[in-house]
Amino acid sequence: MASIANGIAYDGIFRPSVATFLVFADYSRPAMRLAALAKLPVVYIYTHDSVGVGEDGPTHQPVETVSGLRVIPGFDVIRPGDPEETAGAYAAALERIDGPTLLALTRQALPLLNDVPSDLRRSGVTKGGYVAVRETAELTHILLASGSELQYAVNAAKILGAGVRVVSVPCFERFNRQPADYRESVLPAACRKRVAIEAGVTGLWYQYVGLDGKVIGIDRFGMSAPGATVFKELGITTEAVVAAAQGL
Repeated sequence: MASIANGIAYDGIFRPSVATFLVFADYSRPAMRLAALAKLPVVYIYTHDSVGVGEDGPTHQPVETVSGLRVIPGFDVIRPGDPEETAGAYAAALERIDGPTLLALTRQALPLLNDVPSDLRRSGVTKGGYVAVRETAELTHILLASGSELQYAVNAAKILGAGVRVVSVPCFERFNRQPADYRESVLPAACRKRVAIEAGVTGLWYQYVGLDGKVIGIDRFGMSAPGATVFKELGITTEAVVAAAQGL
């Protein structure tokens, strides 16, 4: 499937897209790597992106897959946090013509994060990262998240108070391509109390939280249980974000 898409992209008349469960990216990875190497604008629409898959269990819960794809040079991975960010992700994927883009989408329903303006959610995705909730007092903490865990960061900020900023980072690659002054405006170096949350392995997040910050993630394989139960058992919750921030 992915190899055929490469052939269509080489021809150039059509913009190909392919779709499957994210855990099956392991099968398509050689062709995806080649798309990045050849700068082919293929779009991958891969779903069931985390332990939210639930009862299918650890074999189908791609805890390491998003980070494994992020490290491919020239390969954009966008993990949107609600329907508006998803719309922005589709637009970002289609506007990119110098390489492939993967949309990592959830299985489970997600709330509309209407506390964040819809135009900001859409346009923010194109930059890879943006301030979703801005502090209303002196900045004390920054909470970072992608995808389905963005809701937990937003909820945690309401509990932690006015000095907390929430940054949505749906696409590391796009954010890292932004000018230094933009990245500093989103993640000011002076604020070192940072917590990131994502339902996957934690390693790549330390580029944003630094040695002083904390990352809430899943550095193990998942488990077979209803999706909501798995999230709670593995500590991917609002309460975990609050506790981590208070402990800094």
